[in-house]
Amino acid sequence: MNEVRAITLFVRAATLGSLRKAAVDQGVTPQAASHAVMQLEKQLGVRLLHRTTRRLSLTEEGRRLLEGATPALAMLASALDDARQASHALSGPLRISAPASAGRAVFWPCILAFARQHPEVTLDVRFDDQFSDLVAGQFDVGLRGGAAPAPGAIARRLMPIQLIVCAAPAYLQRHGAPRTLDELMQHRCTGYRRANTGKLAPWEFRVGQETVYREVPAVLCANDLQAETEAVLAGLGIGQLASFSAAPHLRAGRLVPLLTRHVAEHDAFYVYYRRRTEQPLRARAFIEFMVQRLAGNRDFFLPPAELRALAGQWRAR
Repeated sequence: MNEVRAITLFVRAATLGSLRKAAVDQGVTPQAASHAVMQLEKQLGVRLLHRTTRRLSLTEEGRRLLEGATPALAMLASALDDARQASHALSGPLRISAPASAGRAVFWPCILAFARQHPEVTLDVRFDDQFSDLVAGQFDVGLRGGAAPAPGAIARRLMPIQLIVCAAPAYLQRHGAPRTLDELMQHRCTGYRRANTGKLAPWEFRVGQETVYREVPAVLCANDLQAETEAVLAGLGIGQLASFSAAPHLRAGRLVPLLTRHVAEHDAFYVYYRRRTEQPLRARAFIEFMVQRLAGNRDFFLPPAELRALAGQWRAR
C-alpha cells in the first residue's frame, strides 16, 4: 500500500504540477508527499521529477512511469469501487441516448422493464436520430440503429435491421403483387423522409451479393416510421418497412412480404458505451440487461425461411 500511495502522489504531482497541491489532494502533508516520492525514486534507482522552488517537471523516466501508471491506477480504483458497491443496491443517475425513430418500439419497453427492476436508478433518456457523442453529451450509454458507432466507443451488436417490402392484403386484392423490382415501379408506394436530412430515403435491395438502391416515387411519405407503417396497413400503398416495425404485422397476417429474395439488411441495432473501466455499476447493469433482452431477439426480425413461408401462404390463397 505504501508503494501505491507513493505512485498515486507522484501521478497527482505530475498532473497538478506541484507536490504541495498533490499533498492537499491526497490529504497528507507536503513533507510526507515529498518523502514518499523521494523513497519511490530511491527504490526505482531513477529520478522521476526535476524540482525547483518554482517549478516541477518530469524526467524521461518519470514521463514513462506516468504513462504506464495512470491507467493502472484507474483500473485499481475501479476494481476497489466495484468491490465497495457489490453489497449495495444499484442507484444513481443514468443518462441514455436512444433513436427517436425506433426508440419507442424497440428500446422503450426494455428501458421501462429496467426501471421497474431497479427503482433506485434515475433514468434520463434522450431521443435523437443522430449518433450521440457520449463524452460531449455526457451520456453513460447509447442505443442506436444503423451503422456501428465510430471508433472511440465500444459497440455490441444486438440484432439486424431488415428492409422488407410489404403490402396489406386489401391493397394486393385491388392491385396485385409485383413480381420483380421493375414491376414495383408501377405500383403506388409509400416513402420515408429522413428526419435528420429531410430527404426521401432510397429503397435498398439485395441483388445477388450486392446491395442496390432505387429511387421509388412515393404517393405518400412521412418522416415518422410508425406513420408510414400505418399507411401501409391501411392499404394505401406498398412500403419498404424496417423489420422491427413490420415483424408483428407480418406474423399476424396484417401485412404480406413481397420480393423476399431482395430483402436487404440495413446494418443493425447496437448498444454502445465508453471503456468498461469508466462505467459505473448501474451503467454496466443496464448494458447487460439490454443485451440479454435484445441480442438476437426475433420479435424484431424474420429469418429468410420465415419470410418465404409467409409470402408462400399469401400466394397459396
